[in-house]
Amino acid sequence: MMGVVEPLEFNCPRCGVTARAVYYGPCPDCRDGLRASQRAEARAAEAPAWEPKMNVVPNQVATKE
Repeated sequence: MMGVVEPLEFNCPRCGVTARAVYYGPCPDCRDGLRASQRAEARAAEAPAWEPKMNVVPNQVATKE
């Protein structure tokens, strides 16, 4: 059975401010700053049209006349 986890009190590894959280890591202000600076907008990517390699040889039976 899972118990209630008490928040830890620690210094933020980025700015050094005392923070309380369940997991060790950046404080909420640093986390928000990281999310804002690392956010990127999604963009559409187009795949180039498929072209066969030059070393591909057609089937001899299909080319036989």
